[in-house]
Amino acid sequence: RVLSLELNKDRDVERIHGSGVNTLDIEPVEGRYMLSGGSDGVIVLYDLENLSRKPSYTCKALYSVGTSHPDVHKFSVETVQWYPHDTGMFTSSSFDKTLKIWDTNTLQPADTFHFEGTVYSHHMSPVATKHCLIAVGTKNPKVQLCDLKSGSSSHILQGHKQEVLAVSWSPRHEYVLATGSADGGVKLWDVRRASGCLSTLDQHNGEKSKASSEAANTAHNGRVNGLCYTNDGLHLLTIGTDDRMRLWNSSTGENTLVNYGKVCNGSRKGLKFSISCGCNPEFAFVPYGSTIAVYTVFTGELITMLRGHYSTVNCCVFQPHFQELYSGSKDCNILAWIPAPRDPVPDDISEKSLPQQQHLNPAYEDAWSSSDDEG
Repeated sequence: RVLSLELNKDRDVERIHGSGVNTLDIEPVEGRYMLSGGSDGVIVLYDLENLSRKPSYTCKALYSVGTSHPDVHKFSVETVQWYPHDTGMFTSSSFDKTLKIWDTNTLQPADTFHFEGTVYSHHMSPVATKHCLIAVGTKNPKVQLCDLKSGSSSHILQGHKQEVLAVSWSPRHEYVLATGSADGGVKLWDVRRASGCLSTLDQHNGEKSKASSEAANTAHNGRVNGLCYTNDGLHLLTIGTDDRMRLWNSSTGENTLVNYGKVCNGSRKGLKFSISCGCNPEFAFVPYGSTIAVYTVFTGELITMLRGHYSTVNCCVFQPHFQELYSGSKDCNILAWIPAPRDPVPDDISEKSLPQQQHLNPAYEDAWSSSDDEG
């Protein structure tokens, strides 16, 4: 299904944003409601379900925190995220130096955290049961941890030398956090430890020549502005302005040396990319200019480029229940990418006599079993 993703002609996402769309998130409970955040501070909540039951439909905006809302963000919203356990709450952070915790039902902020500098990224753990910490990456090199229970942000993680552009909790260990910085570094932290830092990822796996003048380990030779764990938490994918994407073993910190080729990335801020869930093999969906590049995570193969936006793509999010993808762009549009429908195979025709499907990457033809057609 992922190999046949195409711009869906029968599904539109209602156009509400009057400026670029920076961030998207689909709630993990039902996979039905999507948040978007824009460059003008506006946040929109969409219902992705087709209530009309017609073949062609528009995903309607249910609510929005528009420019006239008293609590709207003053500047660009960089990250939105649903509370991982129910849809009653969501979070947003912005260049206006705040992180807001919203009550979905009233669309009022239940809490607001203020920071000294621009907020680039924040993340709540999808698996935590023992803590309610939100990790926040800002212009300050110190990573801030905000506690939802106490409403304070006393905890900080020190180690980066420049602004923190991306943060992501491990989906496997609730106290493990990954952070990426403009200093080229990616650090893994255990937030229970006094020193915090577990490891600093090294692109050379410790085999750098002694003559090298670089003292510190770096993950990229540029700003690290995107991080994403695989769903099992065993690997971490990072992206940097050195036009490289790297896959790391998250328990050993080792660079797996998968080669994705040149991944063009000129973004000055965080880049929101996504990894598929429940696919074999797994795929990475990476904003690439005005397109979305689809790579196989573990072999580095560029499978396809999804074309449809008119301007820079800022973010994409995967909907695992239906293997759909949504993307947001500077062109103010949110696009839905849906697997192309496959014609059912009549029972009396053997699979062998069918012409090979042209749009499938030949490497994966064997991976389709006939039982897929029934579902």
